[in-house]
Amino acid sequence: MSVRVVGEHDVHRLLPMGECIEAMAEVLAELARGGLHNPLRFVTRPPGAETLMGLMPAYRGSGEPMYSLKTIVIAPDNPKRGLDAHQGFVALFDGTTGQTRALVNASAITAIRTAAVSAVATRALAREGSTTVAILGAGVQGKSHLDAMRALGYESIVGWSRSAQLDGVEHAGSVEEALREADVVVTATTAREPIVQREWLKAGAHVNAVGSSIPSTRELDTATMAAAALFVDRRESTLNESGDYLFAVQDGAIGPDHIRAELGDVLAGSAEGRRGDDELTVFKSLGIAVEDLAAAQLVARKAEAEDVGALVDL
Repeated sequence: MSVRVVGEHDVHRLLPMGECIEAMAEVLAELARGGLHNPLRFVTRPPGAETLMGLMPAYRGSGEPMYSLKTIVIAPDNPKRGLDAHQGFVALFDGTTGQTRALVNASAITAIRTAAVSAVATRALAREGSTTVAILGAGVQGKSHLDAMRALGYESIVGWSRSAQLDGVEHAGSVEEALREADVVVTATTAREPIVQREWLKAGAHVNAVGSSIPSTRELDTATMAAAALFVDRRESTLNESGDYLFAVQDGAIGPDHIRAELGDVLAGSAEGRRGDDELTVFKSLGIAVEDLAAAQLVARKAEAEDVGALVDL
């Protein structure tokens, strides 16, 4: 049995942001219609370890049946080493025979598909006529989100980061300065405590909260979460994994009913999105396995068509 292995460089070439945005919109709507299986991810963190491993399975039964499993190790200190904090691969398996079909670099998949989903949320939820974007964070996700926002046509982009700068954008001296005039906000930081305060956000702003994906960290303060119309990629994931959500629950400010809808429900037309120009909207992004499935499947198809990557016997 031959398995195609697709590396990081080839993933970046084969998965342009514009194509990934459309693929993410399609797969999230398909999930909302019940066409995919997306269980809660399994995370293991050994006692005393600074790293953790996540296992993210998914299944698509229609068309070409396919299983996927993203195996990812999160190493928070990797940026100091010049490495992405996300390391691993996405494995694709034939949904009928179970044979392994491809192994695709997960660092590139995660960077591109996460930003593409934020672009989908921005397109669906941001106020009409929005022009200015603030991106907090200048790491892998900050850079990828810059590509995503540019793919949507945004040209007025302000960046803020404690340690680095995004190329080709204006830089703010503080988070507050970055947010004051922003119609769209991306938080893609490693902050453990809130860096966004409600009073800094413009009326009618849309926020893509990306950086925190575990229960013990958050980027948005409780007041922001309480004031916002909250949209998520997956309710189950939010209730179990989102520090932005769970800390606000602990503070007694919100509960499960505060989640207006999953993004896929909005895309499928089964849930309401923004209700007015002055409404604050937040999309809490945790990243879900069907996004990896769709992105890796797109890469694998193109890699096979172009005979890209390495074929190995397994």
